[in-house]
Amino acid sequence: MKLADDLSLQPVGTDARPLSEWLTTFHMATVVLDPYTNESSWVLKSAVRLLEELRGCHARVNLLVTADETETRQFLGPITDDFLTFTDPDRSVVKALSIATIPAFAFIRVDGTIDAIAEGWNPAEWRRVAEAITAATAWRTPTILLPGDPAAFAGSPALG
Repeated sequence: MKLADDLSLQPVGTDARPLSEWLTTFHMATVVLDPYTNESSWVLKSAVRLLEELRGCHARVNLLVTADETETRQFLGPITDDFLTFTDPDRSVVKALSIATIPAFAFIRVDGTIDAIAEGWNPAEWRRVAEAITAATAWRTPTILLPGDPAAFAGSPALG
């Protein structure tokens, strides 16, 4: 599935820009979180570690939070400034990605196609997305499940 080039992404602290402008040079490795659910808080530490391990590959590692900027900063704290962080209070990006369950992990190629997506916290599925990213970027696949990571869970409804 290809996303619309004019899909708007709102980064924290600056103006929204169309998806096509974010994909001019790099793919996107996106973790989608809902700050109003326990499930997203359970996976936050693991998601941050995963994005850290992907930092440096030819993908923009980023967080997409289904809240406004103030609520995103409250949920993420200093993590907000450690990664490119987008807000999606109306969940328009979540809808465009056809995500039904959050947390989610998506790989969007520079041409706007969704190459791989995992919904809920299933380490094997998140690993599949990470492998798609690393295959496309000639990077090393991060370790997805480490001691202290949560057990697999289904997640919460993406559209509230």
